[in-house]
Order: sequence, then C-alpha cells, then structure tokens
Amino acid sequence: MGLDGTQGKWAAPEERASAALPQQRSQPFDLTAWVNEPRPEAGPGIYRYGYRPVDPDRAKDARVPAGPLLLRAALNLLVAWFAYVYGVELVLYLAGLLGLLDGLDQTTALVALVAVNAAVAAAVIKVFGRMGRWLEVWRRYVLPLLARTVTHEQPDPTEAEQPAGPADPWRLLRNGGAPLAAQRLDGEAVGDVDYIRIHRAWEAVLGEPALLSAFTEEVAARGGAACAHPSEVRDLPGRGARHDLLTRQLRLGTTQDVVKNPLAHRSAGLSLDPAVLGTSLLAVGPAGTGKTARLARPVAEALCLQALAGTACAVVVGAADADLGPDEWYDVVIAPGDPGSVYGLDLFGGAGEVEEAAARLADALLPDELSARAENARTALQQIVGPFHAAHRRYPGVRELRALLGGDPDGFAALEKALNAVGLLAVHQPDLQHRVRQRGRADDPGTLLADRLALLDRPAFAECFPGPGPGKPAFAMRVLDHPLRVRVKLPERSHPEAARMLSRLVVAQFVQAAGVRREQALFAGLVVDDASAALDAHTVRGLQRMRSANAGAVLLLRTLVDLPEALRTPLFGAVGCRMAFPGIAPWDGKLFSESWGTHLVAETSVTHTPDTSGGLFRRFGRLVRKALSGTAAQTASVTTRDVERHRWSPSDLAHALPTGHAVISLTTVAGEQVPPLLVDLRG
Repeated sequence: MGLDGTQGKWAAPEERASAALPQQRSQPFDLTAWVNEPRPEAGPGIYRYGYRPVDPDRAKDARVPAGPLLLRAALNLLVAWFAYVYGVELVLYLAGLLGLLDGLDQTTALVALVAVNAAVAAAVIKVFGRMGRWLEVWRRYVLPLLARTVTHEQPDPTEAEQPAGPADPWRLLRNGGAPLAAQRLDGEAVGDVDYIRIHRAWEAVLGEPALLSAFTEEVAARGGAACAHPSEVRDLPGRGARHDLLTRQLRLGTTQDVVKNPLAHRSAGLSLDPAVLGTSLLAVGPAGTGKTARLARPVAEALCLQALAGTACAVVVGAADADLGPDEWYDVVIAPGDPGSVYGLDLFGGAGEVEEAAARLADALLPDELSARAENARTALQQIVGPFHAAHRRYPGVRELRALLGGDPDGFAALEKALNAVGLLAVHQPDLQHRVRQRGRADDPGTLLADRLALLDRPAFAECFPGPGPGKPAFAMRVLDHPLRVRVKLPERSHPEAARMLSRLVVAQFVQAAGVRREQALFAGLVVDDASAALDAHTVRGLQRMRSANAGAVLLLRTLVDLPEALRTPLFGAVGCRMAFPGIAPWDGKLFSESWGTHLVAETSVTHTPDTSGGLFRRFGRLVRKALSGTAAQTASVTTRDVERHRWSPSDLAHALPTGHAVISLTTVAGEQVPPLLVDLRG
C-alpha cells in the first residue's frame, strides 16, 4: 500500500493478496444478534446499542421508595373505606331528614342509592387517591403484573406456530440483486468491521450499478475479506473499548443517575460519534486522571476501526511512550529520532500552495513567546521556499532551508543559477534581494528561523524529513481523503523542543488539509494526547472550519495554564465538546463553569425567629421550657424561590468529582446541545 492509501478495484481478486483472517476476540462474534439488537432513536451522547428509552412518568415515580409508597397507599385505602361507608350513611341520613327520599318508588330509590354511592366513591377516590398516590402504585406494580399475567395466560397462537426469527444480516444484498454474494457470506465468520465495509461497498454498487458484477465476483472469491482495506487488515488486535460500528458510536462510559444529569441520559451509556466529534473535543485534567487510557486510546481505537471499515481516517499524535494503541493498529507510524521508523514526515505536506505551506511551517517553528514576530517569519520563509520550489520543483530539505535562511552565499548563488536555468530569475529576484538585505540585521527573522530549524537538523533526524537525496518515504497530510491510520510518535524525552515544533506542525497541517479535501465523505479524526504545544491562533480558528468539512479533533491538556492566555477563551469557543477530569485547578474550572452557564434551581430558605405569640399562660410555658432546655422557642418561616446557579461550579469541578469520573458537555455538528453530564468512565 502506498502512502496515498490507494487500492485496486474489485474486478481482479486474483491479483490481490490472500485474505487476512479476522482478529480473534475473547468471545465469538454473533453477527445476527449484533445486527438485530435494538437501536432506538436517541439524543446525542446516548449509546443506542441495547438502549431502552426512559419513561418520564416511571422515572418520576421511581424516585419514591417502594416501602413508604405502598404503606402510604394502604393507609389511605383503609381510611378511604371508612370514609366511603360512613359518607354514604351520612348522605342518606341527611337526605332522609330533608325529606328528599319521601314518596320515591322502588326504582327511583335504587337509582338515587347508586348515585349517592357513586358520588361519595368519586370524592373519596379523588381525595385519598391523590394523598396515597394510587395512580403511581397502579403504574409501578399493578399494570406490569397484569401485562405479565395476560401474556402468560393468553399467548398468541399465530406467533407460537410461526415465531418471527431475527432479520437476515445480508437481506439488502439478497433482495438487491446479489443473492450469490449473500449466500457466500452466510457461511463466513464475518465481524462487525467486515459487515460495515461490505455494506459500504454495496452502497457504492447501488450508486453505480455497473459495479454489481465486480462486487459479486469479489465477494464470491474472498467472502468476508472482500473489498478489504488496503492493508488487508480486518480487525484491530487487542480491542478494549465497546463500539457499535453500525451507528459509528463509541461507548465511553455510563452517565450517572444523579439530579444534575438530564433524565434521558441517566444510567445510559455515553457515546461519541462523528456527529459529535465533528465539533471537536477539549479535555482538561492533571496527569494520572485517565485522559489517555479512558479517552484518547478509545477514540483512537474507534477511528482506526472506522478506517478499516472505510468510513474514516485517523491521525493520532502523542509521545512515543504514550499508550495510544500498538503499532499494529496503524498503517503509517512516524517516529522522528527512531532509527527503526519506516516513514518520515513531509514538513510542507499540509497544503497544496507553496506560500501557505511555508506559512504553516513558520508558525510551527516559532515558540509561543515569539508569536509577535510570526508575520515577519512567514514572509521570510515564503521568500525562500517560493523561489526554491520554482527552481527545483520540490521543497527544500531541512539543511538546505537552514542554510538559505542563515544567508549562506553559496546557497543563494546556486538558487539564482537554478532560477536562471528555468527562466524564473526575474520573477523571484526581488524576494532573494530582500533576503540578502536583511542578512546580518538584529531583527532578521531568517536568523531566528535558522536557529529553530537547527533543532531538526540533527543526526537523529537525518532521514526523517525529505531532502535532495534518497530517504524514508515521507507521509504528506494531503492524503486525508483515504482511509489511512497514522500514528505520530514525538521524541519528547530525547528532543523535547523538537517534539513541540513537530506537534504544532502536524496539528496545523491536519487542520489545513482537512478543510480542503476533495473527498469529504470520510470523517477525518485527529487525536492529540498533549496539545499544550500544538495550538496557536491559526489552529484554533481552523477548528471551527472543520465542522463543515466532516473532520474533528480530540485535544487533551493537563491544564489551561499551558496555553497562552490569549488562546484560552477562543479555544473554548471553537470547540463544541468540553470535558473536565477530576482534580483540575479552580482557575481551569472557572472557564468550564462559565462556558456551561447557569440554570434555575428551586432554593428553599428557612428563617427562624423567636416565638412571641400567645397569652400569659403560653408565655409562661415558654419561659419554663427555656429554663429547662436552655433553648428559646422559635418559629420557622420557609421560603422557596427559583434562583440561577452554575450547572457545575469551579469548586465542584476541582474538588467534588470522584475518581474515574468526568463531566462532559456535547454539541453536534447540527447544533444540538447536551448539557454537562457526570460520567463514570470506568465501566
């Protein structure tokens, strides 16, 4: 497979490698049961696989414990019986005293008796039924019991004779003109990745019927391995998270059954999917709280599975020792500084235009404290990269670029000679002359960029970046329209400053390339394990543009203090999903609390005042009580009002979150929002 992720057509299965066997799972995969599992419609963030919608009435009833509820209902029923009996007698007695029953015949008297009983019964049921919550008891206990009894005693004879079996997983193929393909797949051990991948190929056939014969031939020859990913991999080794590829959802944890959480989300699984990740997610929490193990790795796993199914591409960035999945999960593993790394990184691979690529590299080279000189640095780099690319039809290597930025006379002479040879010297002469005039000045941005490039011009990085000679195949971010799985391992321990520059460059290239893809049917997902060095103003603005490009990012931070203060508020506005882990600092929690806003809460206040009511005897009694108990008699005044309170206060986020939990808010690409949820990430 090439770095562009291309693969052959289905029409020549004999020319392709033999089918790779699907990875073994801890339990056999039941495709039919998986396909037929209920997936009811639900709001954003709810894991639909096996989800049972919540009945609001039953959920409200469940707040009252069963014991007190039944005792209260029984006591009210007992009192209601006596009220009914004596109420009927009282009404009849009063009617007799008033002479209303005199002269009535037997039929009229019977009707009057029934009417009196009905009226008294209705009044008793209304009064005592409300106090005893009989309707609640009826919904919680009587109705389910009656339903089970009726179902058990009166089974449907038609259903008993002809039980409805599970739906055929391959019915679309069988009924759509590919019965041979469906018959071949019936006897195959097909996994969820295979199922989604083959159905995606079938959708292509429906859009282009001429591919039907090629599709049938491919499936007949290869079975479950048909239409495989270019890597021929059909599953990921060591899958740990719960995925539902049919809805493209990842189950991240369980939403807790607490008052702060909306009713529909309580006790349901929390899910992430492209509709949510498309607005990007920012997660903040100190080291050791589970950001990598419980968020970054599961999301990377989900994106890699969707890439194997042909619905996504994944770029995962983190330290070399970060637990973001084994190398077998990825097609391209870029490890600058590792002699065993097979692939390198194209420093200019994120843009199609030369000047734009040079500008992104300049932004990545400059540290945060020198961001004020970014515009001059972009211009200086463009004045070198533009003429070089015009002369050589390629981008300069690190050493060549460093020499030209440093003002090397031999390098400038060679560049002018090459430009003259292709007839472009007059076009680019002003840029080169400007660079020559800037050489040696104290404010020359070229010298600064050359010093920063020296961090990448190290023996350990000799073959990591493209140059004039042969080297490793370099990955270019321009190929995000293919279902690739890319892992970038940063040398944070051996070359920390170079790792910061590479992190900033990779993220900037992704944001740049994701928005200009020709084919945006694939979801482009980016996971950055530590984004403290990867963000700048251009990247933050690009996060918002990715919403319309079917792309999104998951950014992890230890603390917002790692970012420049000018970026913190714009970053919160750029991302649609925000996640706070236990132990964040109060000043970090303040931004979360403000972004999540306030809501109305019923607040009850009790005011105690000395009791001065009553006459002489009552006052004397209060004096005796005070003398005996030492406390004065008081009256309590209870006031209830609606007040605005933060959904989650900074103090709650900093000190009240349990271990293994997090608070997360979600926003979909369509604009649908989910308020902050308390989630248990351990299940």
